[in-house]
Amino acid sequence: MTRSILSGRAHLASNSRPSVAWPPPFDRDPMPNREHRYALVSLLVVMSLLALFAMAAASNVRQQAQREREKEAIFRGEQVADAIRAYYRYRGAQGVNALPTNIEQLLEGIPRGTKKLQILRVEAAKDPLSQSGEWKLIGPTSQEFAGLVRALTVYSGGTPPTPRNDFRQLATLIPQMTNVLDTGSTNTAPGGDDNSASSSGPFLGVASRSQRNSVMTYYGIERHDEWIFTPLFR
Repeated sequence: MTRSILSGRAHLASNSRPSVAWPPPFDRDPMPNREHRYALVSLLVVMSLLALFAMAAASNVRQQAQREREKEAIFRGEQVADAIRAYYRYRGAQGVNALPTNIEQLLEGIPRGTKKLQILRVEAAKDPLSQSGEWKLIGPTSQEFAGLVRALTVYSGGTPPTPRNDFRQLATLIPQMTNVLDTGSTNTAPGGDDNSASSSGPFLGVASRSQRNSVMTYYGIERHDEWIFTPLFR
């Protein structure tokens, strides 16, 4: 009898223990998930900043590379202008007929005793700004020279450029040389390269075939194809 009562009490005691209801897994400790979300957002912010810095750095690299090509183009273009002057003087500096008609004549040089004097380097005969690498030859009667005179007039504050003494005869051939009125005109660069034909006759200067805006300015000019390298005013 006593054993039965004790067993009943034990059974009752075991059944009377309070049950524990555990929270769902996602409510157990919300902090790790919250920290994970913060870490993910921080990572996305850092990656976005790195992408922006990389884009800015790439833009600066491209701009610097273009600047270096422009410096080289000016260096080579002015060498071509010096070669035109040397050739013109060798031919007697007697007007249009004393000008070269192609780049090869400048590369051949001019006689100096029993030898030939090199007046133009092979590298300078190439335009570093255009894909073709070919300079555009500019004749003295070309409208491009009128644009150059206009730009130089603006650059000097309204005073038209003065031709060198040995080129004064050729300066009279330039369109609107003595009547520069539109000193505020600008052209938007279309991009790409100019594939039009060069001057078919004597030329007094060269220009790049690149129709792009420049990083540098050359006497205030901000387009590659409007940089005319000529001995006329140098």
